[in-house]
Amino acid sequence: MSDIAGTTTDLDATLEKYRVELTGYCYRMLGSAFEAEDAVQDTMVRAWRSFEKFEGRSSIRSWLYRIATNVCLDMLNAGNRRARPMDLTAAAPLAQAALTPRPDNTWLEPMPDARVLPTPDDPAEAAVAKESVRLAFVAALQNLPPKQRAVLILREVLAWKASEVAELIDTSVASVNSALQRARATLAERPEDDTAVSDPLDEEQQKLLERYVAAFEGYDMAALTALLAEDAVMTMPPFDLWLRGTADITGFMSTMGAACANGRLLPVNVNGTPGFAQYKPDPDNGGFMPWCIQVIEISQGRIAGFHCFLDTPRWFPLFGVPLHLDD
Repeated sequence: MSDIAGTTTDLDATLEKYRVELTGYCYRMLGSAFEAEDAVQDTMVRAWRSFEKFEGRSSIRSWLYRIATNVCLDMLNAGNRRARPMDLTAAAPLAQAALTPRPDNTWLEPMPDARVLPTPDDPAEAAVAKESVRLAFVAALQNLPPKQRAVLILREVLAWKASEVAELIDTSVASVNSALQRARATLAERPEDDTAVSDPLDEEQQKLLERYVAAFEGYDMAALTALLAEDAVMTMPPFDLWLRGTADITGFMSTMGAACANGRLLPVNVNGTPGFAQYKPDPDNGGFMPWCIQVIEISQGRIAGFHCFLDTPRWFPLFGVPLHLDD
């Protein structure tokens, strides 16, 4: 505690230094942007109230992670497990497409990079951090029991030692190693995810996204088909409908999704991958109204997936993008 002066301002500043990395940890644990931020705020309040009892036997960082882990485990004891549409149902053929919503707490949520990714000096460390907040990885984590989830994140993502994790969750090193082995085995059973982007985007990926924006804003289905992987996936939470394949995706966009024609895309950094705030024409007020946050997945030079999160009153303020665009 010697590095912290005794003022409230100093303590607040000390705790605040850890907010982004703690939010990233809680987001991986909970799969929800808003629950993660609530969990971190709860962690900060608990730390502030109990700081006089902090004896300095561990670092402040370890102490905060202990509190955050307990907060997340308490929240996960309620049994909530976030998912993507493809984790819950089979792909719907276009002829049977129906927009059936499910409650908000069903869905894995998007997260702005700036809220969960610190800026490390090591590019390799930054790349690992980005990989670990991708939708596919966070969705995979949701299949693990809560304590296995914590162990895997702390050991594999944050590179804590087994002894440090054992102390944090009050168990033995053998138990930590066993939990990690079981968690790895569970994740290995899932289909391999081959989507990846360079950090920063390489020239080919940048040009692919530029062509995607042009095709999407022009609602040019032939151009879009040329950019999509043959088995590309489109999801639209809170609806459980998801589509696979270029024919069904472009067919949906040309029919049920036709109101999005001639819209606009603004780039956002989301879940360690490229993304866009999507707007569609506003027939009442002119200009463009918000429609969704898109998370883009790239594989082998094609768009492998775009995941459209439609709850714009929640997502657009979170990502700091406007709720209306002028012409």
